[in-house]
Amino acid sequence: MAILTFEDVNGGRVELTFGENRLGMPARHVLVIVKYEGKWLLTRHSTRGIEFPGGKAEPAEAIEAAAIRETMEETGVTVTDLVKFAEYIVQSDTTFCKAVFTGRVVHVDSNPMLFETEGALWMTEEELANCKDFSFHMKDTGMDVLRKWVEQNG
Repeated sequence: MAILTFEDVNGGRVELTFGENRLGMPARHVLVIVKYEGKWLLTRHSTRGIEFPGGKAEPAEAIEAAAIRETMEETGVTVTDLVKFAEYIVQSDTTFCKAVFTGRVVHVDSNPMLFETEGALWMTEEELANCKDFSFHMKDTGMDVLRKWVEQNG
């Protein structure tokens, strides 16, 4: 089980684990990293900036269902065949665990009903490398590692 530990831009200690986390903390947050037709699926959050889709599971909602719902709500994109490949624990004032998924794009809604975002934003590797509008989430050391995992295994 590979573990990467680092400090996020807000000063929280992050433990990125490929596989189940060592703390035994259940994931109630999700992050979805998908590449489709050579481009990464991102969204522009209304206040944070550009980031991969994700969010919090509703009470009693399965974590996989939350990943599908959040991706649809934020981008209008339907994903299936989810694979949870990592967990991301952020230890700060409110410690939480985020499950990291990849999956298969099966539908892109051209006119979605969106929540908190401007919809799907498809970016190439070059566009990602030159992006200046990332949210604080995307500035974490772990994001490149997660993206590389999807590139190699997704």
